[in-house]
Amino acid sequence: MVFNQFLGLKVTSVGSDRVSARIVMRPELVGHYSFNRVHGGVVSAGLDNVGALAVMAALGARHMNELPEARLQRFGKLGTIDLRVDYLRQGIGPHFDLHAQVMRLGSRVASTRMEFCAADGALLSTGSGVYIVS
Repeated sequence: MVFNQFLGLKVTSVGSDRVSARIVMRPELVGHYSFNRVHGGVVSAGLDNVGALAVMAALGARHMNELPEARLQRFGKLGTIDLRVDYLRQGIGPHFDLHAQVMRLGSRVASTRMEFCAADGALLSTGSGVYIVS
């Protein structure tokens, strides 16, 4: 996605129900110039994206017996229903690591839990997302 390219979101690992990614800080992502902290929109968009990617990984793992084209069609139905973000600390640092895990994958809806962490591993924000999958 073009927006993910703008964010600089790079996937670092993918499992059957979890995804990790990284965003490298740069001037275009600054939300408060005096503190050089990341914009809250970058945090929420990043969490939403890794949550959706984790759901895609879980869908792909669940439907491995399907042809790739059929799995891609499933991915096309994916959409965010609800997203909650709790901003715990300021996002300051050279890069940020994002993690998402699928808590439940139903036939119509999936729920995820996400984390936005500083380079030193400190938890900066948490998120929970609900996604339509059918």
